[in-house]
Amino acid sequence: MTVEINGQELKLSEGSTLEEAIKVSNAPYKKGTAIGILIEKEDMKSQASVEYLVKTSKGEFKIELKDDSSLSSKRWVSLFKDFNDIPVRWTSKDALAFGPFSTDMEPVRGSTEMDRFTLLFGAGGGDAANTHIIISKTRHASEYGAPEDGTFARIISGKHVLSDLDRGDRILSIEPVIEWEKAGEHISTTGLSVKLESGSKIFTYVEIEIDPQAPEGAEFFFAVTKNGTFNIDFVSSSFISDHRFQGELVAYENFESRSTGSVFVRTVGYGAGKLYISTDDRTSSIMHSVIGHVTKGIELARMAESGQKIMVDSIPEPIMLLGMTNKDAEEEMSALGIEISREGYAEDTGFIVNQTPATTIGIMHEGKVTVQGVNPEMLVTIELYDNLAPKTLDFFRHAVGLQYNPVGILPVMMTYENTYIFKSEKPAEKYKEIFPENTPKKTISGEIGVTNQAAKRAGMIGVKISDDDLFGPTGERFANTNIIGKILEIEKLKHFKDGDVMYVLESIKEE
Repeated sequence: MTVEINGQELKLSEGSTLEEAIKVSNAPYKKGTAIGILIEKEDMKSQASVEYLVKTSKGEFKIELKDDSSLSSKRWVSLFKDFNDIPVRWTSKDALAFGPFSTDMEPVRGSTEMDRFTLLFGAGGGDAANTHIIISKTRHASEYGAPEDGTFARIISGKHVLSDLDRGDRILSIEPVIEWEKAGEHISTTGLSVKLESGSKIFTYVEIEIDPQAPEGAEFFFAVTKNGTFNIDFVSSSFISDHRFQGELVAYENFESRSTGSVFVRTVGYGAGKLYISTDDRTSSIMHSVIGHVTKGIELARMAESGQKIMVDSIPEPIMLLGMTNKDAEEEMSALGIEISREGYAEDTGFIVNQTPATTIGIMHEGKVTVQGVNPEMLVTIELYDNLAPKTLDFFRHAVGLQYNPVGILPVMMTYENTYIFKSEKPAEKYKEIFPENTPKKTISGEIGVTNQAAKRAGMIGVKISDDDLFGPTGERFANTNIIGKILEIEKLKHFKDGDVMYVLESIKEE
């Protein structure tokens, strides 16, 4: 039988399971994530659509007709099958053109305004026999010999392909996209033993192209999805949302319509820090900043259910050098063609604790990055007890910066006898609860304690370098102390004194 997995056709024996399809195809998949399966209805394939997938020699993008009753939209519907193999005629900083071909359009004189990523038909020299498809890269106005109705469609995914297209590239094919609700039966499952039917379309992950207009939002997205998943905490008719970072403030950067496949974050008010994927068109919002767009797998986002999680991948992948050695970072950046400069502890063994620019988009734009290294003795590895103290660890990761970066910062507030007290620079205790959780009966050397809300100094972080039967790691009573983890290299604490900064790196747990 024949199935399709993430757009690729695959031949399988009758009765094959989802697990077998993933193994044979080597499709991207993360254990425990939901997979979408669609069984198409044959009678829907010939119906008209408002969305079309345009495959080019440099990749694919999807367009949506603005008004399917307009003359230009009707012209597109009647001609798109004939656009196979038409080349890029010209490209500029503002637009590119595919063509030429002949139409019966009636061009008008004067400039036509085009928003970013919109399409129109343009008659070169005012001659309809010399018609082109014009696609805008920027918001601009120019005399293209367009018909009176102007732009007729917009690109809704795959926008990055435009910057790659040049003379010599061409359209390979154009296919209509049927509304997924009408396309057939669909399920979302985490079970790999599901048996497949011939004609099944399988979606194992969602690919998201980051918008260069949202560098800070991109880092927020990378932090939320750093384990490669989008948690579906809420499902509506027009979006799914991940609430893991609710309460975090994110910079507003990109005012754009929240079209199908848009990835956006709420930046103000109740719900700030929620991450969304649009499954239907919505208007732009001054409270939501668009940070990217789905380029593959929107069907999975539409099928997935509340309580599930889906695998996500990004274009580009994040550039995060913190926690790496100078040597390893230099090798990684060299492979990407990015120049790297060292500051601070510049030896090959130095651990990186800061990078400038701080964002992936900033680094890619400049083509270079400056890293700050520290002596390995100033960085300690910690193991955190996620199962025993999840709420307190939510506070801790926010307070020291581990929710965004692999390296956290803990300034040493004071040291006395066998105790080290730290006060995080970020006052996360003001918006993160620290209820009593995993309180100890004795203090064990190297374990990390956080003062809970039962005491006045809630949010203090401490470690003792010897066992203690009377007080917790922060010097509080045991009932006022939550144990969140332990330092794996306790001997390194001897290097720190009041006013120093200790850097922490969370140990990687094998799945």
